Amino acid sequence: MSNERYLTFALGKGRLANKTLELLEQIGITCEEMKDKSSRKLIFVNEEQKLRFFLAKGSDVPTYVEYGAADIGVVGSDTILEESRKAYEVLDLGFGKCRMCVCGPEEAGELLQHHEMIRVASKYPNIAKDYFYNKKHQTVDIIKLNGSVELGPIVGLSDVIVDIVETGSTLHENGLKVLEEICPLSARMIVNQVSMQMETERIRKLIDQLKEVCQ
Repeated sequence: MSNERYLTFALGKGRLANKTLELLEQIGITCEEMKDKSSRKLIFVNEEQKLRFFLAKGSDVPTYVEYGAADIGVVGSDTILEESRKAYEVLDLGFGKCRMCVCGPEEAGELLQHHEMIRVASKYPNIAKDYFYNKKHQTVDIIKLNGSVELGPIVGLSDVIVDIVETGSTLHENGLKVLEEICPLSARMIVNQVSMQMETERIRKLIDQLKEVCQ
C-alpha cells in the first residue's frame, strides 16, 4: 500500500458530492476530513487508502480529469456532453436523474415540426447545437444564458429553450411545457485516459464495487 500513488477524485460540489460520498462509504471508502463542514481545506486525504478528494464546480470536473489533475471525476452527464472533454465515461451512478429537453409554450411545438429558423436560449449551447444541427437538421440561432432560461420565451428573447427538466413544475408555473426530449441525464463517473492505463487494476476494482451498490 505504502508505495502506491494517490488516486485523486474531483467531485462536483453540492448534492452530487454528498451522494457520491454516500456511495463510496458503502464500499468502504471514507474521508473523515470531508465531513467537517467548517473546514477551509481544498484537498481532503485518506492516507490509509491512498486517496485524495477535492470539490470543484461541476463544469470544471471534466477539465481536471482530462488534464490528469484528477484521476476520477463524478459529474452530471449534462456537463460531460456540454464540455466534451477527453475522458472515459465508465459508470452511470444512477442518481441525479433528470432529462435534457426542448421546452417552450405549447404553440412553439409547431415551429419544431418545420425546418424554419428559430431562436433557442440555453445554458447548454453545445448540446442545443448538436441536437438541432445534427439530429433535427434545423438551423437555429442559439442564445447563451446563465440564469433562468425559462424567461427566454416569456419575454420574447427566444422561441424555445433547451434545459434540464426534473419535475417540470417550474415550466408549468410559467406556462411552458416539454416539447421534445433530447436525452436522459444522471450522475456519471469519468476517468482520465492515462490513469486508466496506469492504474487499471485499482480503478477497475473500484468500478466493479460501485456497480454492485448502484444496481
